[in-house]
Amino acid sequence: MDEAEAGFIFIPLGGSGEIGMNLNLYGCDGSWLAVDCGMGFSGPENPETEILLPDPAFIAQQRDDLLGIVITHAHEDHIGGIARLWPQLRCPVYATPFAAAVIRRKLQEVGLQREVKLHLVPPGGAFELGPFSLRYIRMTHSTPEAQALAITTSYGTVLHTGDWKFDASPVIGDVSDEAALAALGEAGVLAIVSDSTNAAVEGYSGSELDVKKNFEALLPELSGRIAITCFASNVARVASIISAAEIAGRHIALVGRSLNNYITAAQEAGYLKDVPDFVPEEEIGAIPHDNILLLVTGSQGEPRSAMARIAADTHRYAVLGAGDKAIFSSRTIPGNERAVFAVQDQLSRRGVQVIVDGDEFVHVSGHPAREELRKLYKLVRPKCVIPTHGEWRHLSTQAALAREAGINTLLVEDGDVVLFGGNGPAVVDSVPTGRLAVDGSKVVPLKNGVLAARKRMLFNGVVVGSFAIDSEGRLQGAPRLSAPGLLDELEGPQRQAYEREFHEVLEDLAPAFRQDEAGFSDAARAALRRIVGKPLGKRPLVDVHILRV
Repeated sequence: MDEAEAGFIFIPLGGSGEIGMNLNLYGCDGSWLAVDCGMGFSGPENPETEILLPDPAFIAQQRDDLLGIVITHAHEDHIGGIARLWPQLRCPVYATPFAAAVIRRKLQEVGLQREVKLHLVPPGGAFELGPFSLRYIRMTHSTPEAQALAITTSYGTVLHTGDWKFDASPVIGDVSDEAALAALGEAGVLAIVSDSTNAAVEGYSGSELDVKKNFEALLPELSGRIAITCFASNVARVASIISAAEIAGRHIALVGRSLNNYITAAQEAGYLKDVPDFVPEEEIGAIPHDNILLLVTGSQGEPRSAMARIAADTHRYAVLGAGDKAIFSSRTIPGNERAVFAVQDQLSRRGVQVIVDGDEFVHVSGHPAREELRKLYKLVRPKCVIPTHGEWRHLSTQAALAREAGINTLLVEDGDVVLFGGNGPAVVDSVPTGRLAVDGSKVVPLKNGVLAARKRMLFNGVVVGSFAIDSEGRLQGAPRLSAPGLLDELEGPQRQAYEREFHEVLEDLAPAFRQDEAGFSDAARAALRRIVGKPLGKRPLVDVHILRV
């Protein structure tokens, strides 16, 4: 790191080579800037937790030199980590009015609203932070006020795109500011750090206006109750669905807390001003089936989301059954396929018609397809493209596309230190990176002992042996075994056989040895692991409870 501290550098700490958890650092002559601070949802490989965060340990160690976190837009994978990671960073946050309204609610939930200095920057606005001259450039995305960020230092300019697309009719929000992008290109750009999510998709991503028109044609043809799920932050999609519901003569109920939060934030920022009054959840059952539309959270199959509870028939107010319709107006984030399909299967079992993109035109992506990337390259004319925001296959695909356009590329992984030098950017070092997990109200390392034990219990179960000994080390009564989820089916003779064998092993230990608490406990655990684990073909987590009487 020493050789890079006197220059202009870029370090992705999250979001390079995976979807979500965006946290990017820019450094210049010892000062630091963070761009975005997101979260991600764990997949099947981490069933012991639901929410993942990038580990900010590297920058937290030098937070006195961290000038601020600059937010590109209000999606969870770009802002969802702020409230939980800010106590380690303790720096100002800069965001547009809509993103700030969403962040403010997240800070209120954890009691940080009075501690965090949240600065509003208008879309397209410019500001200075130490050696960094920063300018937002309006971009279209699937949430309002998405901004690319031009970062200029004495060493040159880098364009950090955030998430974006070219859409001449975005329904809500600005079109991408092509003039500003071209002007930036005229002045010279060292590199574009660029969204790669749709780098393999030919053509253009499509227009939100076309989705709106299709909803307006589709909904009047459908009978029964209709539930539509999309990302709560996709305010343009919400507006499109509301417009179509009004045309179809349907009252709208918001089902899910995040939808209410995002819509309230949008209204604070000047959007969705003319929407009708929403039906309270508790009054959904009073509306005729053909006159109600449920706008529901849970497009990614999140277990506690409204759509998952509706599919399981455990929601207090919202119900779907035979003849009703469930529309998934979103793409499935890689890693979430199993959860989404499980929810859709439950709905189908209940007689609900599930409609997804491909059945009807109910979704367009907010990310650039290949023609849009080519157009960006022509406008900005960077010396180099550094693909980020995507899995490795997305990054490498964009790199190949940029090379086809005659532009140098640099593929980076989380923790790589990129120096913007005279011969173009190059990886000169690396810093430690990792993942954190949200465990209730705490943030812990993903490899934390508690989470590791939880994962082991999930797959191999847990066995607890309980027994009593007197002051001279003699066993009192027979030991008992408890193994919920592992031995529940082994009632009667089998369980008694395990308990007898455990008793015999304990009796064989010398009374003097039983006075050694630590040694006795270790021996008892080892015996219990052998007695139960080998016959079942598992390696359960084992513990013992010793009662001294």
